[in-house]
Amino acid sequence: MAQKPNIPKGTRDFSPIEMAKRNYIFNTIKEVYALYGFQQIETPAMETLHTLMGKYGEEGDKLLFKVLNSGDCLSKVSDKELMERNSLHLAALMCEKGLRYDLTVPFARYVVMHRDELQLPFKRYQIQPVWRADRPQKGRYREFYQCDADVVGSDSLLNEVELMQIVDTVFSKFGIRVQIKINNRKILTGMAEVIGAADKIVDITVAIDKLDKIGLENVNVELRENGISEDAIEKLQPIITMSGTNDEKLATISKVLGQSETGLKGVEETTFILNTLKRVGLKNEIQFDLTLARGLNYYTGAIFEVKALDTPMGSITGGGRYDNLTGIFGMPGLSGVGISFGADRIYDVLNALDLYPQETVTATQVLFINFGENESDYCLPIVAQCRAAGLRTEIYPDKAKMKKQMNYANAKQIPFVVLAGENEISAGKVTLKNMTTGEQSLVSPEELIQAVQ
Repeated sequence: MAQKPNIPKGTRDFSPIEMAKRNYIFNTIKEVYALYGFQQIETPAMETLHTLMGKYGEEGDKLLFKVLNSGDCLSKVSDKELMERNSLHLAALMCEKGLRYDLTVPFARYVVMHRDELQLPFKRYQIQPVWRADRPQKGRYREFYQCDADVVGSDSLLNEVELMQIVDTVFSKFGIRVQIKINNRKILTGMAEVIGAADKIVDITVAIDKLDKIGLENVNVELRENGISEDAIEKLQPIITMSGTNDEKLATISKVLGQSETGLKGVEETTFILNTLKRVGLKNEIQFDLTLARGLNYYTGAIFEVKALDTPMGSITGGGRYDNLTGIFGMPGLSGVGISFGADRIYDVLNALDLYPQETVTATQVLFINFGENESDYCLPIVAQCRAAGLRTEIYPDKAKMKKQMNYANAKQIPFVVLAGENEISAGKVTLKNMTTGEQSLVSPEELIQAVQ
């Protein structure tokens, strides 16, 4: 008996309707990226392990999918090494390649390899799948898409402004109301300095980043567990619970960080970004949030995060400024700033709010019913006319019972059906049926095209 087919855990099949929805997301993001002068690149699904290893920390290295060398992958392995069963050592001998873990490290490798061809600043976007050997669970997959955009080779804060405009434009096109949160790594560094815990910045920011999820009391518990003094925790309270408008919070934090040169630089950068965005105007709210602390080992300046307002969901977009993207490959000093849209989470939000335009999930617009050879011969030139006019058109391939053909149209949610029998053929027309209203009308091919359009 044949084994029942399946797919690896943490991967998914996508139906035609699901793919139509996903393509709507990808195409919308691509169109907006292009509006702002970003150009698309692609990198291979596989990178050398030399490129990937050591870039994501010890835990990240464990989550890399490694690819066995082609041919006799055991040829370099001795019996003794096999018997030792050291999986990391064996993988180093048997694997030279791995599936990409994210799009950032491959992008850094791309910039270094192609630096002589690139016009700086280089504005790139990339929409491709990535793979992580993580434990699959709800909302976490082993294969998923990232939609990244980065500007490298420019220190200008206008890049941050443009990226926020891109975020605003994309979610306005989707019809999703969002809140854009902004902070700055330099401000967080300054906070740690003024409370006397500069060496604990990572512990502090990891804890306060959870404020929305676990509450102030539990944040303070975590700070204590990480060795932050009671005096430092007490000084931190009015900072992380600060309220008011963006301008009020910036004015207050500016006074608090008065003795921190780094912190004041972060306030200056954030003020410029927010004031410039006021002038260009955003449709969605942007909020200065002192508890936002994304990936502090990576980001060095402005940091962003986006949350949907009308449905519970984690971050659906994030990003920030980094100062040394290519340093891992021996090309230091190249600053950049980027964002990444979470396509899978955006998909879930659009589903939850039922915001997909009907035309994005409707594949075929018109189905011609097949009554037989003479009728299909009459219809085929009209089918060609419809397609030339840009209408997505099918003719049912077989002479089948009318009920079967209508069921086909209903199952595929085709909004219009065309019928042509003896009467229509003699009149040089067709009958157009609206499958939503049930209304039928006798029309010429030109009138058919006009009605559907």
